[in-house]
Amino acid sequence: MALPPLDSPQWQSPWRAFAWGLRSITQTILTIVLFVTYLGIGALAHDSHFSLLWALCSTLFVWAGPAQIILITTLGSGATVIQSAIAVTVSAIRLFPMVVSVLPLMRTPTTKRRELVFAAHLTAVTLWVECHRFLPQVPRERRIAFVHGLGCGLVSVCLTANTVGYFLAANLTQTLGAAILLLTPLSFLFSTARNSREVADVVALALGILLYPLAAKMNSGLDILVSGVVAGTIAYGVHWWREVRA
Repeated sequence: MALPPLDSPQWQSPWRAFAWGLRSITQTILTIVLFVTYLGIGALAHDSHFSLLWALCSTLFVWAGPAQIILITTLGSGATVIQSAIAVTVSAIRLFPMVVSVLPLMRTPTTKRRELVFAAHLTAVTLWVECHRFLPQVPRERRIAFVHGLGCGLVSVCLTANTVGYFLAANLTQTLGAAILLLTPLSFLFSTARNSREVADVVALALGILLYPLAAKMNSGLDILVSGVVAGTIAYGVHWWREVRA
């Protein structure tokens, strides 16, 4: 499915833009990855003795696979709601730079802040990756509607997978469940590599991979954050140096 040209009359209606966003979930392999991942999350919720309604609500309101796993495992292990909320919040901080980088792609001079609230909620790693691929093909004034459609489509896929995984929990072995959850970080790694076009992007990705084993030896629980911040800072320095020399 190819999106219409930027000057096509098909972009005149926000609802048509929403529909194009909804249909775009068929054009990314990450839809399948999300489905398989949320099968595992649904099974995990079942095995942790949470209700199906609870699992579906966690997908709607948290909308981040790793954060949902943290929420289920911490509550399932006897942690308090406050302790689980803090753990999920710390995990969600990683999404803040993605929101900051995606929202400017949707804004126009007349865009009100309240119009970006739902798009900000929908911004997780999958949406962030696909926005950088799809939005250049969408007129700026229709990008918010398009992202709403894309995000709602992805959430719908995950809710369906939650339900299927919840009822299939008895047939999923622990090894298979772990392998399913591993698909998400691997798919994000390959998608990020595909979208890395600038030198700074490549440097950040390569250094992040190389520095992670060293950061993991710190046993601080902040290995991903430390390796990401260091790699990103060095990559920014490389970008700044190239801009100065240009």
